[in-house]
Amino acid sequence: MRIKDISAENRPRERLEKQGVIALSDAELLAIILKTGNKQENVIDMSNKLLSKYGINKLSSCSLKELQAIKGIGKAKACQILALFELNKRLNFVKQNGRSLLSAKDVYQYVEPKLMHLDRECFMLLHLDTKNVVIKEETVSIGTLNASLIHPREIFKSAIKESANTVIVVHNHPSGDPEPSSEDRITTKKLFDAGELLGIKVLDHVIVGKHKFYSFNETR
Repeated sequence: MRIKDISAENRPRERLEKQGVIALSDAELLAIILKTGNKQENVIDMSNKLLSKYGINKLSSCSLKELQAIKGIGKAKACQILALFELNKRLNFVKQNGRSLLSAKDVYQYVEPKLMHLDRECFMLLHLDTKNVVIKEETVSIGTLNASLIHPREIFKSAIKESANTVIVVHNHPSGDPEPSSEDRITTKKLFDAGELLGIKVLDHVIVGKHKFYSFNETR
């Protein structure tokens, strides 16, 4: 099946425009990078086959020559894949050597570029080391247009797995107004209390609005 034979709402680029980059699968993201398939398969099928056979880790460690040896991957596509993973490596390097998040403003500046264009609530978790440097960021849930459903066990299951010293939870308000709702306040209290019990402190819950933010820690 050719890409143009797929309904518009199911094409990667159109889905990205409508739902945001966070909604796409790994294969769909790779398909956007590669742009086109070949005579035997469309770019989505090609991306699915690549990830199914090699996985992201192996694919990311391939050399230019190794990538070109994969059926359907020419020099141009091999270069695109190499460039994609190299950018990701450099981003991870920046994160690992980044500055500490010492205030709600630091958190806002860190997450605002990732959340500013979303049209629905996205709940994120930042895992921090002992110096308050982000060791991992994770999207816990994507809500409806005005609500995001999360549970403390989802937060702390991930934090325990990552051996995080502390965590910061963040979500956006697509309306642009960061003022917390009653649901936000109830959820935040549950998270703070659960963190105290488990010994993984929740440093803050920051709500991101349009050019402004709300911090539960700094307003308590």
